Amino acid sequence: QVQLVESGGGLVQAGGSLRLSCAASGRTFLYAMGWFRQASGKERELVAAINYNGDSTYYRDSVKGRFTISRDNAKNTVYLQMNSLIPEDTAVYYCAADPTLYGSVSNIARGQIASWGQGTRVTVSS
Repeated sequence: QVQLVESGGGLVQAGGSLRLSCAASGRTFLYAMGWFRQASGKERELVAAINYNGDSTYYRDSVKGRFTISRDNAKNTVYLQMNSLIPEDTAVYYCAADPTLYGSVSNIARGQIASWGQGTRVTVSS
């Protein structure tokens, strides 16, 4: 089972930017990845997903145009660049891995998750 470690969270003012990173263990990184978030008192929701080679992505409507998901397969790392942050983006952010080799973003959207990271907290102040 792949191990995932997130980093890059923190406190930022509204309008600011953060970049989250998720490093995966293992020899292969050819599976779909996703970023989820969970705000206090709310259910976990999918923020963005990327397929195994990076040529297909998904974003929830509320982050389109502000967040960008990307990956570097040579470094076994997926990123979430978050710009124009708003207080509603405050949450714990988790990365997740699809267990399917050469997986698609739809696998992540369906909740087909093999591994979760420990989470990194993002707080956006107004």
